[in-house]
Amino acid sequence: MVADEEKDSANHKSRNYRPFMEKNKLFSTSTILLFAVMNMVIAGLTQQIPTTLQGPFKPATRSFDPSLRRGSDDLPMNHPRLRKNVTSNFPEQIALALSTPTSMWISWVTGDAQIGLNVTPVDPSTVGSEVWYGKERGKYSGKQTGVSVIYNQLYPFEGLWNYTSGIIHHVKIDGLEPETKYYYKCGDSSLKAMSEELVFDTLPLPGSGKYPRRIAVVGDLGLTSNSTTTIDHLVKNDPSMILMVGDLTYANQYLTTGGKGASCYSCEFPDAPIRETYQPRWDGWGRFMEPLTSRVPMMVVEGNHEIEPQVANISFQSYLTRFSVPSNESGSNINFYYSFDSGGAHFIMLGAYVDYNKTGAQYAWLQKDLQNVDRSVTPWLVAAWHPPWYNSYSSHYQEFECMRLEMEALFYQYGVDIVFSGHVHAYERMNRVFNYTLDSCGPVYITVGDGGNIEKVDVDHADDPGKCPSAGDNIPEFGGVCHMNFSFGPAKGKFCWDRQPEWSAYRESSFGHGMLEIVNSTFALWTWHRNQDIYQEDSHGDQIYIVRQPELCSNSSKGNSIKPQAPQANIVTELRNPSFSSFLCFPRLKPGKPLAPSY
Repeated sequence: MVADEEKDSANHKSRNYRPFMEKNKLFSTSTILLFAVMNMVIAGLTQQIPTTLQGPFKPATRSFDPSLRRGSDDLPMNHPRLRKNVTSNFPEQIALALSTPTSMWISWVTGDAQIGLNVTPVDPSTVGSEVWYGKERGKYSGKQTGVSVIYNQLYPFEGLWNYTSGIIHHVKIDGLEPETKYYYKCGDSSLKAMSEELVFDTLPLPGSGKYPRRIAVVGDLGLTSNSTTTIDHLVKNDPSMILMVGDLTYANQYLTTGGKGASCYSCEFPDAPIRETYQPRWDGWGRFMEPLTSRVPMMVVEGNHEIEPQVANISFQSYLTRFSVPSNESGSNINFYYSFDSGGAHFIMLGAYVDYNKTGAQYAWLQKDLQNVDRSVTPWLVAAWHPPWYNSYSSHYQEFECMRLEMEALFYQYGVDIVFSGHVHAYERMNRVFNYTLDSCGPVYITVGDGGNIEKVDVDHADDPGKCPSAGDNIPEFGGVCHMNFSFGPAKGKFCWDRQPEWSAYRESSFGHGMLEIVNSTFALWTWHRNQDIYQEDSHGDQIYIVRQPELCSNSSKGNSIKPQAPQANIVTELRNPSFSSFLCFPRLKPGKPLAPSY
């Protein structure tokens, strides 16, 4: 019996090499044999950390730990990490964001916000916007000025409190050298109101063969005690850049008068005339994040909790006013979606709560942006937006099918490598997939909506008995409804699977964050960290090397041809230590039986 299985396995591998050999007739027999040998070597050497070359993996679920609480209350506004600690016109809520590879946005807030039945907006021109910066402590060779703005959150209902912000400042500093430490101050020198000296490190240039050291990925953060653990754990892991994939403050879990936030808004406030918000939570969140965001650039994208409707059908004012993103730099000219380069990676941030149809402006911009990506300059192509397309939890199941149907083919055409989303308050990593079919050239989709917010962690799966949502559930807050039964595969004719879907590789209900370490043009190490592991050394909830295969997966990107490389002599050390700089490209095998992951 064992001999028959080994024979079947050998025949299967032979069959799966044949299409690759026929497609690449210029490759010599010795090169193909090298691929085969090295794939077996990798299987033996990377048992501690699996690679996507070993997939698709057998679906695995780690059940919710009943010793943990599913959630916690929000921190109060007088908490030391949320309360205001500066006076008068001194800067607070300082945050960095990438502009171009040689420029950086610096944003902050001055003055006091107002909240009540009657509020009077301040004149933003009364406080200037300056940044001093240089490469030595206390010596500032550069100086830039910028803009100052305010926003209002107003409600046309009697008894609801209105809000007007403090003065929000945005300054872009340019001419920065790559991989360099810069010291800076921000504020208004004419008022003798400059911040203390702060510091940040610039990232590598595109085309340099280098990558951001560590990219933190977090979503649905909020301001609970779980959120503090997430951020403390993230800081401990020392990122060089942050992707914040929507749902930041959860200010809309409150009435306008404040009080206690609700884990379920509609349950707690069924008579609210509009989805109210308590805007001071935004100021608290800016203070909470400042120790991190004043030294590490944070790239944000909106989620449904940023919609915040108000008078005259205005929405998203907090998000649009408080954050600088490279929208003009990337040609979108709107903060809902944009792109940027960092080292050898191109990042695309999409808006799920604005028009995503093929006839719309976002789709046209996305198509042009993808056409302009040169994979010889930025080999890695990473995308992020808030609601996931692939999701096996009951919460938000098939909620954004319409967006997937409009855009997924474009992502497959241009060979997007990784997609990050939030929205679902749990963790899930997919096998490579396209149109609900296992596909070795599809992206790796990862859901990290487990930042710690007040709405609690999601624990129910759509394939659990009695947990399949009805077609009338999970209606999106924007866009159409495209719920459908599956027309093929094990779930044919059904709305939900009766077991964990084959495209779902690993899922776990726990708060946490992720870290992406791009090693070279072929390998990237993805690690998901659970909050409960914060005090354990070298501990993680999920870890895998994501491997690009441009030689196998032809796509429409420019500069997509990469020749196989010889392996390094110290391959054992390099595979277990994500600091190696070059590696061999391998053709992907499609095993007859999915491999069980190593966790």
